Amino acid sequence: MKRGCPVVIGAQESDTALQVLIETAERLDCPTVVYGQDFLAFEENGRMVYQDEDGLMDLPLPRLPGRHQYANAAAAIAAVKAAGFEIGHRAAERAMTHVAWPARMQKLTQGKLVDLAPKGAEIWLDGGHNPGAGIVIAEALAEQEEKNPRPLVLISGMINTKDQTGYFSAFKGLARHVYTVPVSNSDAGVPNDELALRAEEAGLSAEPVSSVASALMLLRDSWDGPAPRILIGGSLYFAGAVLAENGTPPT
Repeated sequence: MKRGCPVVIGAQESDTALQVLIETAERLDCPTVVYGQDFLAFEENGRMVYQDEDGLMDLPLPRLPGRHQYANAAAAIAAVKAAGFEIGHRAAERAMTHVAWPARMQKLTQGKLVDLAPKGAEIWLDGGHNPGAGIVIAEALAEQEEKNPRPLVLISGMINTKDQTGYFSAFKGLARHVYTVPVSNSDAGVPNDELALRAEEAGLSAEPVSSVASALMLLRDSWDGPAPRILIGGSLYFAGAVLAENGTPPT
């Protein structure tokens, strides 16, 4: 935060964290709007309703999967307004339907790695790397499971500054198996055999493999059943390397 500059506080899981943010903004004399107090968003009749002191906007649901994206979308709209810009209904609608956020529940539909997966597999990439992110990602995947049931397999790489077991715990009862891989582009990467142990501590079936490509080929060659849903994730470093290897870097 910078003194005197507008602050938009999005949805917070922790009341303590929210209070710290509000008090810091007040100390710096920042004009502040807070999710749930000054603005909010909710689903109604298959649409997203954004509400603030200016009124309501009836919008399409965000293109990004997961109910947590409603609050994220609301914070984005509030931030544009706090910065002094007007945002019309048409612009907000276009934002909801065209938004793209690399490595945040990003669906991979083509690329070198995608070509190695079992036929018909649904592949998601997310760089979330802590227990809170694990919960949000698991909830988004559970929503996908309700709409279109598929066996879920994780391909995970993480760094050693994160709570690996806490992250994996969110997927207990949801993921069928975890392949753990090294994060080659970070010195803090957790060895794949150690990461497999952390996944097992969370109650998941896990095994270490040498790379994402190896995991996908192993799945392809051994899979027998409905086409799986695959989540590749656990680290933004890892997610960036996956996009590069797949030949689909952010644009």
